[in-house]
Amino acid sequence: MSLVTLLSRTGATLAAVLLTAALAPPAAAAPTPSPAGTPAKPTPGAAATRWAVQPSGPDGPTGRNYFIYDLAPGSTLTDHVGVSNLSDRPLTFQVYGTDAYTTTDGAFALLPADQAATDVGSWIRFDRRSWTVPPGRRADIPFRLSVPANATPGDHAGGVIAAIAQARTTADGQQVRVDQRLAARVYLRVNGDIRPAVTIESVRVSYDNPVNPAAGGDAVVTYRLRNTGNVRVGGTGTVAVNGPFGWELARTAPVDLPELLPGAVFTVTERITGVPPVLRLTAEVDLAPTTVDAALPPVLRSAATWAPPWLLLALLAVLAGWSAVRWRRRSTAARATGTEAPGTDADPGTDADPGRTPAGRSPAARRAAGSPTDSPAGTP
Repeated sequence: MSLVTLLSRTGATLAAVLLTAALAPPAAAAPTPSPAGTPAKPTPGAAATRWAVQPSGPDGPTGRNYFIYDLAPGSTLTDHVGVSNLSDRPLTFQVYGTDAYTTTDGAFALLPADQAATDVGSWIRFDRRSWTVPPGRRADIPFRLSVPANATPGDHAGGVIAAIAQARTTADGQQVRVDQRLAARVYLRVNGDIRPAVTIESVRVSYDNPVNPAAGGDAVVTYRLRNTGNVRVGGTGTVAVNGPFGWELARTAPVDLPELLPGAVFTVTERITGVPPVLRLTAEVDLAPTTVDAALPPVLRSAATWAPPWLLLALLAVLAGWSAVRWRRRSTAARATGTEAPGTDADPGTDADPGRTPAGRSPAARRAAGSPTDSPAGTP
């Protein structure tokens, strides 16, 4: 078998293996839970101190989950927050407004107590900050929300907080001041130019190449989202892993994205198992964003990485080296047995001209010189 034939057959075998891997059933994606906020840790010694905060009215709770407003710049309204004392003793609350933000893990969070509000939290005003509520009673506390005339259009998020500051003694006897807070969310949309938008800032893909290509490896895809619009967005995201020529090797189930406030950044990581090494892998993120009003156009972005089938390539290299050695040995053996190509085995001492003698002169020239006539060329 010639070297060219052997390499051709080996290449065809490798191509067949890669084609089989590409056409195999999609690999299974590791289940990824929907992003969620981390629950706050309970404060030691605070079990007997219980209260609730909810949107209310002058005559009691109104059944709302959040404070949701749609106002024009320069508007002012009055509303109420209900603070219920569920303990067996009077409690004094610090009641105020603050701003919200999206944490890196996608949770809705409020500014810490020592950080002043600059957005919707600063637009909320109470007649006083401190309120005492008897045990088992509820106070419906009024407040005013005044939207500045120069407020930017879009969504502004915050919360109305009822906090209790209490002194606690630590295990080593130290006195600390603990600030316990509960809040009701505030969502305000200021009328004007509404621009919902979300971008995929980056996509990174890595591949854990297996020794056995038939087992497949793990592909880890990480993508970062940013809310570049002026309204809050959510939605779902999926990741498809494709091989050469766009063959889909795996696809994740849709992941519910958290609510992203304007300017928020959120990172999603997906691990997909059983992906075969097919030279080149491309991970494509398909984002389906939504607002509270409607769905937005899908957003796509992709990234690629190399996934060479090392075992198959090593086998191909060994076969190619073995074929080259065989071909070289056969060529050397052929030259040693004298099986040269036609026209290359003539005696170098024989004149190629049959009309001349071995001495290099024609018979007529030898007769003219008085030499005896030679036998005809080729006759012993």
